[in-house]
Amino acid sequence: MSFDEEWSAARATAAAGVTMRLNQAPADPAPGGPGGADLALHQDQIGAVGSEAYKLHSRLQTDGKHAATATAEAAAALTREGFASGAALLKAGTLWETQVKTLIAACATVSNGLNYSLSSHAKDEQQLHADFTASAIDKYLK
Repeated sequence: MSFDEEWSAARATAAAGVTMRLNQAPADPAPGGPGGADLALHQDQIGAVGSEAYKLHSRLQTDGKHAATATAEAAAALTREGFASGAALLKAGTLWETQVKTLIAACATVSNGLNYSLSSHAKDEQQLHADFTASAIDKYLK
């Protein structure tokens, strides 16, 4: 059997396995699935997650960078002495800083997104309350 034939057979077997798994889905939907309960989040839970994301953001800005100076100095000293590990250490330090910046940005995105969701929901609630109150008043005035 050629590679192409073997590869086609493997793909067909894998595709059949996916189909079989999909065809064997349970008949009763799981809670929260189609026909189940809706997703429920409470304002205090959203606020707590946003608060923790902000705390992590703040801590990472300082704690995530505390070894940067020592790492750079060690890398420079190793390089001056002719050790190849100096360049590797510098590269590791640079990569670490990049990852910390990415994590800081992700924490800011989570925190800001949840804060926006909370304030947006509060505004929507106020508008709904005002609309309902106005419609109730209008009903009684007629």
